[in-house]
Amino acid sequence: MLKLEPRPQLSRFWSYGSPILALLITVLIGMALFSALGKDPVKGLAVFFWEAIKSGYALGELMVKATPLLIIALGLAVCFRSNVWNIGAEGQFVFGAIAAGGVALMADKTTGSWIVAAILVAGILGGMVWAGIVAFLRDRFNANEILVSLMLVYVATLLLGYMVYGPWKDPMGYNFPQTKTFEAVTQIPRLMKGSRVSIGLVIALLGAAALWVFLFRTRAGFAQQVGGLAPAAARYAGFSARRAIWIALLTSGGAAGLAGALEVAGPIGQLTPYVPAGYGFAAIIVAFVGRLHPVGMIFSAILMSMFYIGGELAQSRLGLPKSLTGVFQGLLLFTLLACDTLIAYRIRRKSAPKPVAAPAGTSSLQASTPLTAPVTVQATEGAI
Repeated sequence: MLKLEPRPQLSRFWSYGSPILALLITVLIGMALFSALGKDPVKGLAVFFWEAIKSGYALGELMVKATPLLIIALGLAVCFRSNVWNIGAEGQFVFGAIAAGGVALMADKTTGSWIVAAILVAGILGGMVWAGIVAFLRDRFNANEILVSLMLVYVATLLLGYMVYGPWKDPMGYNFPQTKTFEAVTQIPRLMKGSRVSIGLVIALLGAAALWVFLFRTRAGFAQQVGGLAPAAARYAGFSARRAIWIALLTSGGAAGLAGALEVAGPIGQLTPYVPAGYGFAAIIVAFVGRLHPVGMIFSAILMSMFYIGGELAQSRLGLPKSLTGVFQGLLLFTLLACDTLIAYRIRRKSAPKPVAAPAGTSSLQASTPLTAPVTVQATEGAI
């Protein structure tokens, strides 16, 4: 029989090497999956890991996908390090997109370029409002933030559907559920001509640097993490647990809302029912594969965007379902969890207890009965 035994000391090397090992295991399982589907494993892996980086345009598209993943993951890292489990970043992403889209729809031919800043601020505030609902219910009624944030994802998605099917529906859009295309002045500025990479990438990288400073070089960041790891110690040190909850959720919601604003005013250019792309859920994997560290999350966001692009190419070139993206994301998460388990625990074989030898002159019945066996007296009905 096998059992898990806690290791006396965790390996520093494998703490950082675990995501790489998880990726290698994911690749091996992926090759087996391609073979089972009757596809060339080498060609399948090339679609996921080579096509996304083989040209300048491909690299640009990789950065377009990685930008919202990184921004959302940075906000989630603050939550998870604070022991606040915000699982509904997708809803905050969608509500931020709705708020940003509402501001973008106000623009016309005479609007100045200042509207871009207003759109981004609206997205941030929208995400913060949606996360603020979670923070209020957790703070005021001790509601479980996992359930509340997750359920609000569906509310935000339904609200988006109501707006694009109803009040904001484009009357000249041939009855498609979408808003009108935003004015050119609302377009998020791009970094280079001929590429869809916008200033969102610069914002994401600056956000990673700001998060590193906040977590590891400021007293507020230290208080935030202590509140998550040891609430009793945080209270003893005078740190406010309520403030930690609000900071964590508002930061996470604002980051998700910013990603939503960059998406609808950037690559999409309008509001549609397809704004929810799963970035909020995928960013959870990005955060944990990146070890909740800003530098690690940059690389994990790039890896996750490879899965997105690879899934789209596998559908068009190999005839495989687009859901293969989710399969690879799930494989990476579960293999990482398995590797992390083996970092913290080791497998031991649990041996069966050896029988006690009976003293000489003891009968077999006496030998099979423990000397300290408890005596059980069972009362019958009517007994006193």
